Amino acid sequence: MTNLRKEAKGRDCQVRMPGICNFNPETTVLAHYRMAGTCGTGIKPHDAQAAHACSSCHDEIDRRTRYVDEQTARLFHAEGVFRTQELLRREGKL
Repeated sequence: MTNLRKEAKGRDCQVRMPGICNFNPETTVLAHYRMAGTCGTGIKPHDAQAAHACSSCHDEIDRRTRYVDEQTARLFHAEGVFRTQELLRREGKL
């Protein structure tokens, strides 16, 4: 099985928050989308439920920065998850 966390390294950010994204693939990590029923305290969701996110978008997703409201950050993150899943699906890795 493909290690999706390792696959994120060096990839383009798929979250792409305007005015926040640094577009630097060297900072890209797998950012998990937290949703009730798929994770819990100290338990991350499955790696397929995550987006390739640059360090700036990841900081916003995890609310270490707060340049946009939480609902907006979650929407961009969810769209990034879908883009990441499609990218990995086309590559036969998901």
